[in-house]
Amino acid sequence: MLIVALCTLRIRWVTFVGSFVALALGVALLTATGLALAASLDAPERAPERFAAAPVVVRGQDTLRVPTPSGERTEELARPRAVPDAVVARLERLGTVVADRSFPVRVRDGRGPGELVGHPWSTAAFAPYRIDAGRAPRAADEVVVTGGWAAPGERVRTDRGTLRVVGSAPGLGFEDAVLFTDARAAELAPGSVQLAVDAEASAVREAVRDAVPASAGVRVLTGDARRYADADPGRDDEALTALNALFGTAGGVAAFVSVFVVASTFAFSVAQRRREFGLLRTAGATPGQLRRTVIAEAALVGVLASGTGCVLGAYGAPPLVRLVVDAGLAPAWFTLGDHAWPFHLAFWTGLLVALCGVVAASWRAGRTAPVAALREAAVDAGAMTRGRWLAGLGLLLTALVTLALALADDPGDLLHRKTYVTRPMLLISAAALLAPVAMRPLTRLLTCLPARLPGATGLLVRENAAAGARRTAAVAAPVLVTVALTGSLLGAVATLDGAKAAEARERTTAAFVATAPAGTGFDAATVERLRAVPGARISPSASSAVYVLEDGTALIRSDARAVADPGALAATTRLPVSRGRVTGLDDHSIIVNEEWERHTVGQSVRVRLGDGTAKTLRIAAVMHTGTGDNGVYVTAANAAGAPVDRVDVALADGADADAVAAGLRAAVAAAGGRVSSGAEWAAAASPGSPGTTRTGLFLVLGIALLYTGISVVSTMLTATSDRVRDLAVLRLAGATGGQVLRLVAVESLTVAGAGALLGLGVAGLGLAGMGAALGLLSVPAAPVVPWAAVGTVAGACAVLAVVASVVPAGLALRRRAAAAAGVRE
Repeated sequence: MLIVALCTLRIRWVTFVGSFVALALGVALLTATGLALAASLDAPERAPERFAAAPVVVRGQDTLRVPTPSGERTEELARPRAVPDAVVARLERLGTVVADRSFPVRVRDGRGPGELVGHPWSTAAFAPYRIDAGRAPRAADEVVVTGGWAAPGERVRTDRGTLRVVGSAPGLGFEDAVLFTDARAAELAPGSVQLAVDAEASAVREAVRDAVPASAGVRVLTGDARRYADADPGRDDEALTALNALFGTAGGVAAFVSVFVVASTFAFSVAQRRREFGLLRTAGATPGQLRRTVIAEAALVGVLASGTGCVLGAYGAPPLVRLVVDAGLAPAWFTLGDHAWPFHLAFWTGLLVALCGVVAASWRAGRTAPVAALREAAVDAGAMTRGRWLAGLGLLLTALVTLALALADDPGDLLHRKTYVTRPMLLISAAALLAPVAMRPLTRLLTCLPARLPGATGLLVRENAAAGARRTAAVAAPVLVTVALTGSLLGAVATLDGAKAAEARERTTAAFVATAPAGTGFDAATVERLRAVPGARISPSASSAVYVLEDGTALIRSDARAVADPGALAATTRLPVSRGRVTGLDDHSIIVNEEWERHTVGQSVRVRLGDGTAKTLRIAAVMHTGTGDNGVYVTAANAAGAPVDRVDVALADGADADAVAAGLRAAVAAAGGRVSSGAEWAAAASPGSPGTTRTGLFLVLGIALLYTGISVVSTMLTATSDRVRDLAVLRLAGATGGQVLRLVAVESLTVAGAGALLGLGVAGLGLAGMGAALGLLSVPAAPVVPWAAVGTVAGACAVLAVVASVVPAGLALRRRAAAAAGVRE
């Protein structure tokens, strides 16, 4: 059987090219992503940046720790606490203590980097920053800049006033800093949660311990642990987690689609070789021998393709890493390591994919008797076997039942990325298995008008598509997969983005919204200036968080919005309240959403506030879950001193909108605030999916489209080469070469169109499920079908199908018609 398999591969190499290329590319992708994942798992810990030269950093409590029966649960506090005064007093006896402060700075004339951060000059030595031109700042309007974007002597207009650059320092790569005097930095950022201490680490630790209980939660950071004093110390971990999800999704889709392509290619190959298998059975071959022959062919293709893919993956991994680093999806230090296990994993996965893809085809190859096989070769019937019916209907039923259970139990689960990426796979698999059933009515629908037109082209297309059920299904299936993936994934993201935008628009009834610069807040004087604007009714609020322990083991964080006046909140915001009243909110209550374990109005719930303080609050109102961004609402008394960062403004009766807007802008100008209309703010509050999600989806769809091209081209080349005699008969019957080529082209377009329609139906079913989930969650949005993307993908598939069928048909027509038809002259 091995010799037969080798001979078959040599003679029918065109049949196996598609499987070989698909497997090689799949293994290459698995190798490259595996090498990247291995590098991310062994990634070095990030070194300290801003405090690389600081002896010791003392940081106030920034982590909430809650003991539970199953162990301690931790969450990062939304409002870290300052180092207690008792601890500071002890530290000052040991050496110099420098309070650290950070705040954003925005240049008004568009000069300089997009993101600037301000610090006090006394912390510059801990980075360390060294002046290369000019001097240190001495007055409130003097600064030193890093990165060389401004020279000493220049004046720069910023949201912190007009600043005079008196010095510059080389940048260190992790930030673009503006260094103020210590006094001015303290005015711009009064709060400080960490200190740099010039003393021995052991003495600092002892001083902190001696300050019990004031030292509770205070951390002493030395060595590499000083990185926790940098801005967003977990950003590298978050980036690597997103990178793992990106590559994991791409690898999973590559494996899924390559199994599909290989299975489709081998199934069509077996269908085309029925006469050959019948002759082998007549010559004495047993069903087991035929099955082993087909499996041996797949194993040979799998070994060759997997080896080739490993080599390609080794060369492709470095450019892939550079691409994700340049795109900002991975840290700048991210590089490949030296790992062997990704090669083993990719090689054996590729071989397993080849063998799994051929199992059904090998069973079909050996299940018929010799005479039945010879007779079956004349008519393309029986495309739907009992096993295919069971598998297709089973997958379809599973997809529908799981969708129904999700809608009944947790509709919000359908909005998660992991769900809307993986769930369509069930529907796509079911549709691909049942494709032969749908192809006949779909092709008849698409050819009903052409079949009535003068000429035989439309009629022949309809009958050829109906008679070649396996060929039609084999070509349409990869088109189905690509269109369904495009519609499902891009449609899910667009639907979710639209839902979030609709929620923001629905909640915002304010005429204007004033926002503070990112990471800062409005001081009391700015809030009073806003309140004094004629015709404006303001609702100041601050961002914070609330933590609740659910089921006794899970510590859940909910984003919180702390409001000063519940009545003003009701006038400027339309919360999606299902029970209770917004005006019922007070200092002893909370507004929660239906995701909370306890969400009954009047019920008490034990929570931790943004600074970790434990408190029992009464539920004043309950909001719908929505897309998951509704959060909770508390009063300012329960916001742990969070500064006001947003002010919603409603217009009084008869107030002039333009005059109010001008007054608001004047009120926030000194604080660097921004005033937007309610509609503008709502649009900015829902910016869409993050870049990693879009990049991952385009990578997945690119893989699917590539595999579709491979499968369509391979199948059409094989099918056309086997139809040479049919085309010659048409020539002998009087058809011209142009008519035959038009017939082949229209037939390919029809089959690709049928696959696209079936894929669109699959995507529509999945999006309908998401739309039903949004309806159950009371989100005012409808499913979004990405028509442009679906049309582009369907058009690309149609072009591939036409080219892959017309080109070999044109080459076949160069032969004399009688010779091609097997007629002796």
